[in-house]
Amino acid sequence: MTASPAALDYVARIAPYVPGKPIEDLARELGLDPATIVKLASNENPRGPSPAVLRALAASAADATRYPDGSGYVLKEVLAQRLGVQPEQLVLGNGSNDVLELATLAYLRPGDHAVYAQHAFAVYPLATLARGATGIEVPAHELGHDLPAMRAAITARTRIVFVANPNNPTGTWIAPAALEAFIDAIPREVLVVLDEAYNEYLDAADQADSVGWVAKYPHLLVSRTFSKVYGLAALRVGYAVTRAPIADVLNRVRQPFNVNALAQAAAVAALGDTDYIEASRKLNGDGLAQLYAGLTDLGVTYVPSHGNFVLARVGDAARVNAALLRQGVIVRPVGNYGLPEWLRITVGLPAENARFLTALGVALGR
Repeated sequence: MTASPAALDYVARIAPYVPGKPIEDLARELGLDPATIVKLASNENPRGPSPAVLRALAASAADATRYPDGSGYVLKEVLAQRLGVQPEQLVLGNGSNDVLELATLAYLRPGDHAVYAQHAFAVYPLATLARGATGIEVPAHELGHDLPAMRAAITARTRIVFVANPNNPTGTWIAPAALEAFIDAIPREVLVVLDEAYNEYLDAADQADSVGWVAKYPHLLVSRTFSKVYGLAALRVGYAVTRAPIADVLNRVRQPFNVNALAQAAAVAALGDTDYIEASRKLNGDGLAQLYAGLTDLGVTYVPSHGNFVLARVGDAARVNAALLRQGVIVRPVGNYGLPEWLRITVGLPAENARFLTALGVALGR
């Protein structure tokens, strides 16, 4: 029997990312009607796409035989005007996940270090290991980032430090003053990747001037996505804002045509539909309040969230999750984040939130 080519050792050691369970999978496994299943597992916007986005998609579909604009010219122009930066400071990604991968591809070598917090986004260690680099996981403080400890963990071998604000899956948040002080304290030869996937869910007073900080800090990269409040998760489009020399480096390793034409058109339309964004933010705030009240009634501890999800401590999370699945409710176990007693619940529509709370009561025997 002929041996297969051996993968690189550090690649073979990577545990693949496990996404939220699809509705179709649960329906097949348990013989459920897909229409009756509630999915609150992947931090998606439950409203469906903006009408402006649907119109843009329909108009763009006629050009499906053409390659997309590899430079993303129109989307970059709109983003640059919206953010007050130059187009050459932008990098487009196949979701912000792609941006995180590009940063590690451009700046990490085997043997280098990347620093990130315990209970932070799973892609940070995955992307780090994929480059043969070493991830330095700094213990969390009250389930959030311990910034002084993260600064202390930086050594001469550190090339990247990841900060998620707000953080997924805990929903914790770092105040702008503390965050800027941390960035300022990081050596300029270390790239600070500030992951703001949930930034739009923050109240305006809580949002950091992170894009403005790029002009002050030559080692800062801000990553954002259209997958959350903009409701474009299926289309996969995100972006980075940074200094032009860093953007140039990332664009050198970026795959050609990494953001498809439909996604680019949808993102432009989404940026213009401010009513949709505000309605989504309100729905999320109301949904968090509904979940908090229901969890409190059930005697379940939760972490107040700054995103579109809530982390709840349910005890034997694997058992509770299985009981929820049998009732047609999908949430996200986070044992892989070192949180085996917790579940992460995405904010859904009011009826979906209510369905989850009822099912959770059954699962807990209350």
